[in-house]
Amino acid sequence: MLSSHRSLTRLGGLAAIAALTFAACSSAGTSTAPSSAASVAAPSTAASAAASSAASGAPSAAASAADMTALIAKAKAEGALTTIALPRDWCNYGAAIDGFTKKYGITIKGLNPGGGSKDELAAITANKNNPGPAAPDVVDVGLAFGPQGVDQGLFQPYKVATWDTIPDSAKSADGMWYGDYFGVMSFEVNTKVVTTIPKDWPDLLKPDYKKSVALFGDPLASNQAQSAVWAAGLSKNGGNLDSVKEGLDFFKQLNDAGNFVPVIASTATVASGNTPIRLGWTYNGLADKDKLKGNPPIEVVVPTSGRFGGMYVQAISAYAPHPNAAKLWMEYLYSDEGQNIWLSGYCNPIRYDDMALKNTLDPAALAKLPESKGTKLPTLAQITAASKAITAGWPITVGVTVK
Repeated sequence: MLSSHRSLTRLGGLAAIAALTFAACSSAGTSTAPSSAASVAAPSTAASAAASSAASGAPSAAASAADMTALIAKAKAEGALTTIALPRDWCNYGAAIDGFTKKYGITIKGLNPGGGSKDELAAITANKNNPGPAAPDVVDVGLAFGPQGVDQGLFQPYKVATWDTIPDSAKSADGMWYGDYFGVMSFEVNTKVVTTIPKDWPDLLKPDYKKSVALFGDPLASNQAQSAVWAAGLSKNGGNLDSVKEGLDFFKQLNDAGNFVPVIASTATVASGNTPIRLGWTYNGLADKDKLKGNPPIEVVVPTSGRFGGMYVQAISAYAPHPNAAKLWMEYLYSDEGQNIWLSGYCNPIRYDDMALKNTLDPAALAKLPESKGTKLPTLAQITAASKAITAGWPITVGVTVK
């Protein structure tokens, strides 16, 4: 089943929006994602990337064939890689895991596939002095959790060979964390149970949806759940990303109306009708639609207002038991091959612009992206503030435990 964790999407079934989109993650403020491929920023030069790497002290990536050969040898000698909170059907991670193992002969052990971003940082913290099977080598967390991991001393720097093609606003300059993919908040609807399909956030408050609406995770721990709470308020406050109060109030109304189901929804609970409407990233709902093959039929709705996008980031644990395998995993994910694997799982890859320029994006996967014109992308500062406010405000305003 799909996990309750993660965050950010592809903005519209339209191409090459990453450069402008990721500018929205900079300190300049919120922006609206464009709906066309009219503007594509050229990637920075390799020379400037190398200079940045040297200035930051972060290890350079496998910049030459010899470097890559050496990294592969070291990774194979370690013989294993430990991931955490990576369901196989999340962004097509199953194909990435199988592809990596087939290519390099390195076995991947996945911990807690249903975990959230907070759980990933907690696992590193709990295993600082235990380089055993419970210690993750790498994490894939919501953007707000990247700086948190740095502040807690949990990550080590690394810059992949394609570092310069990752937008500057989507990565930590010192190589501590780097954006991987993004998506848009949506309604995953079991249309066998829900015959009147909700089109916007206010619709969910109607009596038609009694005991129907659930989250992907616990809003105290899950980036995806927090994003849903935040997004719900945007249709009420004119799209003001500096406030989460309206989102918390919305969920109080939803709960008071008897429409909210306080469980961590899964593919199984959506299919059974126990939680026929699940709020989450487009790529998760679309993956469910493919998996269930019409039994029951699933429709994924991007709401007409309050369109919200979010990005996830990768990082290597400072205490990784298999540090070279971790670096090789990052090289794989940020190669064209790895980026297209995410794209085929309905996730908009971070190197979208560069691959669009080179014409290396998978056209069949591109054609399946949903339209989400007008999606708003928060800045890192807004995400950090919202995460704290939702964590503190949910128990007081909504007052229900999601588990």
